[in-house]
Amino acid sequence: MNNSWNKFIYKFGSPIYDKFFNSGGFLNARKQIFQSIPFNNQQKILFVGVGTGADLELINHANLNITAIDYSPDMLGKAKKKFENSTITFLEMDAQNIEFENESFDYVIASLILSVVPDATKCFQEMARVLKQEGEIIVFDKFAPKNKKLSIPKMLLRPIISILGTDIGRSFEEISPENIVVKEDTSLMLNGMYRKIIIGKIN
Repeated sequence: MNNSWNKFIYKFGSPIYDKFFNSGGFLNARKQIFQSIPFNNQQKILFVGVGTGADLELINHANLNITAIDYSPDMLGKAKKKFENSTITFLEMDAQNIEFENESFDYVIASLILSVVPDATKCFQEMARVLKQEGEIIVFDKFAPKNKKLSIPKMLLRPIISILGTDIGRSFEEISPENIVVKEDTSLMLNGMYRKIIIGKIN
């Protein structure tokens, strides 16, 4: 997995992304996450790896201060088209090198991004860096089971699936920065493979 390969993969994946990741169980999981977040117009909100804007469709984005970044111009183009009449700021940007000042955002939303970036630890560090001290990171992604080894089938499939631009074996606990605290960790799909994790910063 690397940035160039991911950009290539999502060039071809962008037209069908919503059919797989914005429907069925994925759509239900996203709804569970965003129905409970109290966004307001005094906050600055960053969507990291916004993709086609699937998450944005589930919130009342009008009058919110939202910035949405993605490394894939094709995925970003899909999102821009959906929200062309909105006030959302869309930027092509690498999640491993977020081009904002420290403590810029009240919320950082990371859906299905930590499992696809080449360096998940660096991405996580960057999200924590741009988060305000009292802010929260909202993660929705797939991770290896806590305190367990991958099953043999997953170990065999992992290098094959990585060719498609995603990793089924990353451990949340191993990629997490030291300056964060987990406020919530909830299983959403596939027996805990997909999790909703709410994160704050340690003072």
